[in-house]
Amino acid sequence: MYVQLKSGYDTDAGPAWISLVRFSKTWRTVYFQGRTLHRVTGMAYVNFDANFYDVETGERFWVSGPKRDQTDARYRHHQPTVEENAREAYDAFLAGAPLPGREDG
Repeated sequence: MYVQLKSGYDTDAGPAWISLVRFSKTWRTVYFQGRTLHRVTGMAYVNFDANFYDVETGERFWVSGPKRDQTDARYRHHQPTVEENAREAYDAFLAGAPLPGREDG
C-alpha cells in the first residue's frame, strides 16, 4: 500500500512509504509500522487530505493502493520509500502482477 504522513506538512510534502500493511476484517483499521490507524469517519473528521489517523498520536495519513505509473501523491511527484519487506511484491506489481491479496480482483 501507499502510505503518506499528512500531519505537519504542506500538501503532499510528508514522507511516504510503499509498505505491507494489514487491514482489519472491516477495513476500518490499518496496522502499519507498529501503528494502529483508524479510518476517518463522520462529518467532524472530514478532511480532504487524510483518510486514516493514528489512534495514539492523532497524526493523519493517506492510505491507498499504489499506482503503476508511480504518481501516488496527488500534487507532488516525489518517490515514496519502498520498505524492504514490500520490495519484491511492489516490483512485481510495477511489472504488471496484481497486488498481494488482490489476485482475484
